[in-house]
Amino acid sequence: MARPGRRCYETPMATFLSTFLLPIALCAVALVLLLGLINMMRGGSPNRSQTLMRWRVLLQFAAIVVAMLAVWALGR
Repeated sequence: MARPGRRCYETPMATFLSTFLLPIALCAVALVLLLGLINMMRGGSPNRSQTLMRWRVLLQFAAIVVAMLAVWALGR
């Protein structure tokens, strides 16, 4: 909710985060998840599955950070 007396508008940083960076981060998470599922269905190397799981967790953290930055920037 906007504060009284202040105009609500998107800053360039908020636009960049929400329009470009957040979808890229989410696509990266989805891609690594899909690669992990394919590896598991094919009976691939457990070491590769473990590596992909670690990458997925790291990318999920990055996506959450980007989402929170976008929310913060939109609220300014």
